[in-house]
Amino acid sequence: MTEVILNIYDVTNSDSDKTNNTIVQINKIFKDGIGIGGIFHSAVQVYGDEEWSFGYCEHGTGVFSCPSGKNPMYTYRECIVLGKTNFSIFKINQILRELSREWPGCSYDLLSKNCNHFCDEFCERLGVPKLPGWVNRFAHAGDAAVEIAGTTALRFRQAKTEIVSASKVAYRFLAGVTSNSSVASDSPGNSNRGTPRFQATWFKNLISNGAKPSSSSELENKDTAIFRQQQ
Repeated sequence: MTEVILNIYDVTNSDSDKTNNTIVQINKIFKDGIGIGGIFHSAVQVYGDEEWSFGYCEHGTGVFSCPSGKNPMYTYRECIVLGKTNFSIFKINQILRELSREWPGCSYDLLSKNCNHFCDEFCERLGVPKLPGWVNRFAHAGDAAVEIAGTTALRFRQAKTEIVSASKVAYRFLAGVTSNSSVASDSPGNSNRGTPRFQATWFKNLISNGAKPSSSSELENKDTAIFRQQQ
């Protein structure tokens, strides 16, 4: 059995010293101060003095190695022993070859497929616990926010479509009512039910009553009242 070690770095690969110092301060406050998380790079060390991680590149695999704790792009922070694996070095090399094919550099995404996600996958295949939640919490939160924003935008578009459709239906209905009333008023011997006044009253009652069905006596009383108003 051999130990599986997680090496953690502050992400200080900006060309701006001010930005790098800000990130270090953020990590001190949010991780060291209140234990929530921070902006970190991670790499897995197993068998020997090399660590393995994942990063962006245009061509080929994004899986790479460097001397443990000495990645020149970041500032080394700490290491955590995640557990021990029973796999031989031959088996681990086989796993790394598989991961190299499955993790091309062009698939790198800061929120959904970064170095910490790779280390999680590597540790799972080694049979040891995954990374502590605080290591990649900011990326998980950002990914969730993006997903929520996209879902909200989709729902707004769907609601807009439904409102437009409902408006069209209402317009066609009202246009039909107006058309029918015009035809009815020009026809000889039409009844009071065909008058615009009756239809307007009926439509108003339909809205105010929530389209509730009326009894036969109620309908008869309404017809009588409207007929008397028109006399």
